[in-house]
Amino acid sequence: MPVDTINAVPYPNVLFDLDGTLIDSGAIILASFKHATRTVLRREIPDAELAARVGGSNIYDQMRAIDVAQADELVRVYREHNEPLHDELEVFAGIEHVLAELKREGRRLGIVTAKRRQTVELAFAVLPLEPYFDVVVTSDMTERHKPDPAPVFAALELLDAGPEEAAFVGDSPFDVGAGRAAGVFTVAVAWGNIHPVEALAEADALVETPQQLLDVL
Repeated sequence: MPVDTINAVPYPNVLFDLDGTLIDSGAIILASFKHATRTVLRREIPDAELAARVGGSNIYDQMRAIDVAQADELVRVYREHNEPLHDELEVFAGIEHVLAELKREGRRLGIVTAKRRQTVELAFAVLPLEPYFDVVVTSDMTERHKPDPAPVFAALELLDAGPEEAAFVGDSPFDVGAGRAAGVFTVAVAWGNIHPVEALAEADALVETPQQLLDVL
C-alpha cells in the first residue's frame, strides 16, 4: 500500500482485544468460570462478579483473586472445560468486513489479549482471523497485564509505532484503562456481552456496531 495512503488515515496502527471484541466468547468464558468454581469450590459466584474479572490479568491471577489456595486447580478445571468449547466460537457479525477494510487502507493490525498464545491458537484454528494481523501480544509475553499499558506498549514496539499513531479497540474497562495509560486513541465496543457499557465511560469513543469502527478509526 502506498505510503501516502497510510498517511491519509488518522491511526495507521490498530490494536484489538480478542474476547468480546473480535470473537463472541463471553458465554463460553462465563460457563467455564462457573463450572470451575462450582466443581472446585462447591459454591455459586454471581455471574456479574465472574464477568467483571474477564479481560484483564491472566487466568491464574483471575483465579487467585477468587481463591488463592485453590487457584491452580481452578485454572486446570477451567481449561479442561473451556478448550473444547473453542470449536463453537464465532466472529462477531461485521468484524471481518472491518478488518478487511482496514487492511485495504494499508493499516497494520494487532491483537492484545489476556489469553495465552496456546489458547489464541485454538481460536485461530476455527476462525479466519490470523491472516489479518501483523502482531499478536498474549498474556505470556508481558509481566504486567491490562489495565497496565505494558501489553499495548509491547504491541507498539513490535509494530515500531508510537502511541500517537495507534488506536486500541476493546470491550472491557481493562482495555480502556490500558489504552488510555499507553496514550493511544481508545475505542470501546458495546457488543461484547461481557462488561456493561457504563463500565466503558472513560474511552475516547464508544461504538455500537462494527461498522461504526470505520467512522472513528
